[in-house]
Amino acid sequence: MDLLDRYFKVRKHTEAICSHLQTEDYVVQPVVDVSPPKWHIGHTTWFFETFILKPFFMGYQDFDPNYNYVFNSYYEAVGNRVIRTDRGNLSRPTVIDIYRYREYVDDAMAEFLCKEPPADVRELIVLGLNHEEQHQELLYTDIKYILGHNPLFPAYDKSYVSPKVNHSDAGFIKMNEGVYEIGFTGDGFCFDNELNRHKVYLNSYEISPNLVTNAEYLEFINANGYHDFRHWHAEGWDWVKNNQVESPMYWHMIDDQWHVYTYHGLETLRLNEPVCHVSYYEAYAYASWKGLRLPTEFEWEAAATKFEWGKAWEWTESSYLPYPGFTKAAGAIGEYNGKFMVNQKVLRGASEVTSPGHSRLTYRNFFQTNLRWQFTGIRLAK
Repeated sequence: MDLLDRYFKVRKHTEAICSHLQTEDYVVQPVVDVSPPKWHIGHTTWFFETFILKPFFMGYQDFDPNYNYVFNSYYEAVGNRVIRTDRGNLSRPTVIDIYRYREYVDDAMAEFLCKEPPADVRELIVLGLNHEEQHQELLYTDIKYILGHNPLFPAYDKSYVSPKVNHSDAGFIKMNEGVYEIGFTGDGFCFDNELNRHKVYLNSYEISPNLVTNAEYLEFINANGYHDFRHWHAEGWDWVKNNQVESPMYWHMIDDQWHVYTYHGLETLRLNEPVCHVSYYEAYAYASWKGLRLPTEFEWEAAATKFEWGKAWEWTESSYLPYPGFTKAAGAIGEYNGKFMVNQKVLRGASEVTSPGHSRLTYRNFFQTNLRWQFTGIRLAK
């Protein structure tokens, strides 16, 4: 697939995700971590305007100079921006305005890509497409949070199909002690946080072939796990008490039966499905209650060819840190990953809403320990 075709394939997928929304759904920001869908539409358009068209397409005129302030996310080098918590206060530009902006930039990119760009510009465009694919997953998770916290629990898409998970009856996978190579290798795209490939020594360990299911997690709840401090980090225990957490996000006890919000609306909890939307605190506490632990990201990567993954991002016991020899790119692009390498845990794998072709063995996702709006699950190790 040539670059122009890939560009429009990615852009149309973003719009397809939003095709099930009503206009009012585009503007809601219930919490700081969730951005309004219309902001995602604008921000992913701003990326191509700011990093491709303005510097490299001669004669390009801004659609609206104010949009740099509105749709810049966290790039200090690009200038001032709307505070993240205020994204939901932007009734203007309207949804129609933002789609016009998107069409304007897409038309310019189509003209720009009539000729093969230089290698360094092509690399930036590919980064932009991968960046948009990340926002596609964020759109899914943010839309779920917006609708899942509406008291009417409206459906997002009744035709949405959740992928099936094959359960393995085999026991824990045994991994030998030794030196393993970790990190990206090959000629394709990767993010800078997947570099450089390096060796790590791992003691012998075992890792589960399956994610923890709702039924298994329900045993933890029924055993009073949320009220037993012995299984929690001190910070996690404070989080449980201060937020009165009793179950994973989107779980609701109705008429003595657990229900869960899905893209179809509120449904009875499926016990054989992997537990999802749990924080690192909860993942750690569950593992502790079982007398087990979470794998490190290196243990996960070394073993990941031996089990299925992709239903939910999997919490690891690894802090999000740079690999040996990690270097940040110059300018605003250098702010993409490195500046977040503090106070976060690594998530590995992919989720059911990760964009097609966007996942790989070496992919390093990362989130703060208290967050649950992402599709996050648990795999155990010992």
